[in-house]
Amino acid sequence: MTTKRCFSFEFFPPRTPEGEEKLRGVWRELNALGPEFFSVTFGAGGSTREGTLATVQAISADGLVAAPHLSCVGASIDGIRELLATYRNMGIRRLVLLRGDLPSGAGLASAGPLRYASDLVRLVREESGDWFHIDVAAYPEFHPQARTPADDLEAFAAKVRAGANSAITQFFFSPDAYLRFVEDARKLHVTVPIVPGIMPINNYMQLRSFTEKSAIDMPRWIEERLRGFGDDSASIRAFGLDVVTRLCERLLAEGAPGLHFYTLNQALASAEIWRRLDLSARGEKVSLAPINKQARVF
Repeated sequence: MTTKRCFSFEFFPPRTPEGEEKLRGVWRELNALGPEFFSVTFGAGGSTREGTLATVQAISADGLVAAPHLSCVGASIDGIRELLATYRNMGIRRLVLLRGDLPSGAGLASAGPLRYASDLVRLVREESGDWFHIDVAAYPEFHPQARTPADDLEAFAAKVRAGANSAITQFFFSPDAYLRFVEDARKLHVTVPIVPGIMPINNYMQLRSFTEKSAIDMPRWIEERLRGFGDDSASIRAFGLDVVTRLCERLLAEGAPGLHFYTLNQALASAEIWRRLDLSARGEKVSLAPINKQARVF
């Protein structure tokens, strides 16, 4: 099986008119690079539902491809059906479907009728057939709430069996973690593209907060170098560009079917990594044969 490499960017809904105007400039700048689509996040319990919808509408009005995120925890089936109808009427053809996090302080009793992303994928397929291309999440270092890596891998496979077309991973800094995850997924007969999620490094404390919240392993050598720069933001950005570009180079060399950039609504770092990799010229088809190579040190 082969697939065209897919390169994309992710945004979160801005909360102020100034943020909206800034983001408009960001997606127009990034669109000049030729990405496949722009995804827009969806807050815990649907907390950014209207913001997500408004951002998707604005991106679409610019003639660009938007892929809204949609989560099921805390949502009603009727509410999901309403959103699906809205997006379909807008001509949206791609969704990123997630379980989502409960709002702060909420318990499982408030999870709603759909507790797992596989339930949401199944519902979307029942309601919309093949209208939407469905992306789901994957966790190379396994989800922090999973009991074991095997349980998490099975949950991922269940989402694919329910009808997902492709997957986007949580960000990571260990290429071997991604390669092992893909190899293990192939052993479960999961053949869909698994696109690495890429987090540019702009701010050490912010990155540390993200990695701790999501139980992502930051290699010690990276953390020590970042800490050593102190408040030298220029050195942090320069070092981050080198580290993340090398990570992307390794992933693409190993056959990754694209890259998905978590932009944090900023263009500079993602665009520079894109240019260093010359991604605009890398739309060639790649094999999705099982990855089974001896691990090498990054």
